[in-house]
Formats: sequence, structure tokens, C-alpha cells
Amino acid sequence: MSQVPSTVPGPTTSRYADLTRAELARLVPELLLIGQLIDRSGMAWCIQAFGRAAMTDIAIEEWAGSSPIYTRRMQHALGYAPAVEGQGDVVTIFKGLQLDIGAPPQFMDFRYTVHDPWHGEFRLDHCGALMDVEPMGPEYVKAMCHDIEDPTFDATAVATNPRAQVRPIHRPPRVPADRAPHCAWTVTIDESHPPVEPLAPYFEVVRSRAASLELAPVDPDDDGLGDYAGPLLSDLDFADFSHSALVRIADEVCLQMHLLNLSFVLAVRARSESAEQAREICRKQLVGIAGIAAERLHRVLDLSRDAAGALRVLALHPLLNPAAYVVASVDPDDSRLEVGPSDAHSDGAWISLCGPHDTSALQAAVRAVDDRFDVQVEGSEEEWTARVVLGAAAKEADEVAVTRFSSGSSFEFEPRRSLPIFPV
Repeated sequence: MSQVPSTVPGPTTSRYADLTRAELARLVPELLLIGQLIDRSGMAWCIQAFGRAAMTDIAIEEWAGSSPIYTRRMQHALGYAPAVEGQGDVVTIFKGLQLDIGAPPQFMDFRYTVHDPWHGEFRLDHCGALMDVEPMGPEYVKAMCHDIEDPTFDATAVATNPRAQVRPIHRPPRVPADRAPHCAWTVTIDESHPPVEPLAPYFEVVRSRAASLELAPVDPDDDGLGDYAGPLLSDLDFADFSHSALVRIADEVCLQMHLLNLSFVLAVRARSESAEQAREICRKQLVGIAGIAAERLHRVLDLSRDAAGALRVLALHPLLNPAAYVVASVDPDDSRLEVGPSDAHSDGAWISLCGPHDTSALQAAVRAVDDRFDVQVEGSEEEWTARVVLGAAAKEADEVAVTRFSSGSSFEFEPRRSLPIFPV
């Protein structure tokens, strides 16, 4: 990862800007859920290569290395950052969780209680991640709900206040087996608490171009909410946000995924026997999430099942967004995607795994639209053209099938009322 200044001169028009406000309101929770599924795609291959204990360590490093960065980015993007950095309250922490790929709405159904600025609680009435892991046995549940959550909850909170502590009231393994809520936690900020320090991967990821990427600011004159500076809401109704705010949120959520992936890459490389092994694990993670993400995007936006629809899916896919990070353009008349050198290539992000040398992720994405689609790719590693072509029906990639193991792959959002939460 490089500290060289960005190759993109200032904010670039978002690829989400031409979606309607209603489409964006449906898209944003989808993107948050897709971000959660990155681990469902990647961790199976880490277990296979390194074992369960190493997988646990990878997950800790992955989330702790990225979440403090993207949490602060969202605070500033939506105007709820603390007046003094590092002195935020529990409301600020809870708002961040509502816009975090680690806690996608409804799939990870966080319910919040605020006692005062320094004391609060949350519970999970439904934890999709637990539903995925519980069938694997109590060892995997403990790894996720104890070993991973303890350091990573604090790592997320440190972005708001390093003296915040997130501690369990109860958590899985569930006793009795159907215990609800699935877990409950307190959040306490106290000057007597020793300040939490970021874990080592953070200091590497924060040097990436993704971490400091400049995105277009929210237009304060656009119709709808342009920030989240008001009270904490029980559930975010994304339809209340302005078009401009939703575009920025969508781009930030995609950037969260890239930052999480960059942290994942670091953790995998540290344990791999060779560069080839690390690249293969990261490629499998990308292929799995590429296929499931494309399938969900295609469905939520009701896109066509022709080559134009496949290209539209690619244009909106987290792999190629935000536009300020990944240089790409789509020509639907020629069924062509063009990709050029970008900050994402410099960071070694997902796009660096795609091109003439490897078409598997692009294939997984277009075959989510029609299993007869394929891609023909020509060019160099950082500058190439991909054309969508029609061929014989292909079997779903194993990597996509592994990711489909998660209930999140078929999860459906429901309408929710958005109510303000006040101290009790």
C-alpha cells in the first residue's frame, strides 16, 4: 500500500448518481448486506488453508484494521462526527453501527437503548451471522461471539471515543438454545477507562489510498435529509435521505468493503506460504462475493437479463466502485467494460485480481444475470477491455456456492418505521 498522492484529481462523479432516489434507497441496505457477506465468502477458504484458530485471528485483524477508518469517514460524510475527535458519545457510536457493513440492517437487527451520552445498550433481536455459524458448532460460535467480537467491538468504538468499552450482558452460545435476543451488550464511556489503541493492521490500512479517498460532498440543498445530525433513529429509512446523501452513502459503503478487503489481504499474506497461495485465497473470496453481490443487485434494481443488464450490474458492483477509486467505463452498445489504472490497482484492491490474467470474478458476476454469459478480456494487467458474450450454460462457481451457504444470500428486507430514540 502506498502513500503516493491519489492518481484521481479530486472527486469523480459517482456511478450511482444516475439512479433515482427510490432506487438508491433500496440499494444502500443491499450494499451494507453485501459487505457483511464478504466474510462468508472469504473465511471458508481461510479455515481450509490455515485452520479455525488462524481464521479467528484473520477476522480480528481484518475488522480492527478497517472499521476505525471507515467509521470516521461516515461520521464526517453525514455530519455526525464529534466536535472534538475522540470525544464522541454513545449516540455517535450507535449511528456508526447503523451504517456499518459489520451490522447491516435487519440481518443484524440491532436495537438500541440510550441512558445518557456516556451509557447505552444494544441487543440483537436477530443475528444473521449467528444463524450462519450456529450449525457449525459451539467452537465456531465462541470464536465469533467471544474471540472476534471482544476486540473488534472496541476497535469500532475507538473511532468515536478511545475510552468506550463494549461489554456483554449475555451472548452465544445460547442457553437455552432458542434464547432471544441473540445477544445484549452495554456501551460505557468513562474517563477512568484505559484508552483503546488501534491494532497493528490499522496503521498499515490507514496508509492506503482508499483510506484518504476524496468523494464529492453531499449537496445541502438537495431535497431530503442531507445528514444524520438529528436524533438517533430506531431504524434508518433510507428513503428519507436526499439523492445526494444516498449517493455518498453508497460510495462510502463500497469503500468500506475495499478497506475491509485490504485488511483481509494483509492478514492472509502474513499467514500464507507463498504469494501464490495468498492470491488464490483472495481470488476465491472475490469470486464468491462477486457472484452473490451481482445476483442481489440485479434483483433489487430489476435489471434486464441481457448483456446490457449484465454490464449495468458490473457498473454498479462494489468491485468497480466508488468511481473515484476504480477507473472504469461501460459501453452498453458494444457490450464492453473498459478498466484503466487507478488507486485501487495501486492499493492491490479487488480490481487487481481481474483482467486478462484472471476472468473468474467477472464471470461470476455476469453469470448471476444469465448462466450462459461469459467475458472475453484483452489488454494488460491494469488496462483492459471486457466484452460480455453469450455461450453455453455454466455451472455456478464453487466459490459462489460457498458464499450462498449464508442466509444473507437470500435475505429479504422488510419495511420498518423509523422512530427517534431518546435517553431513558
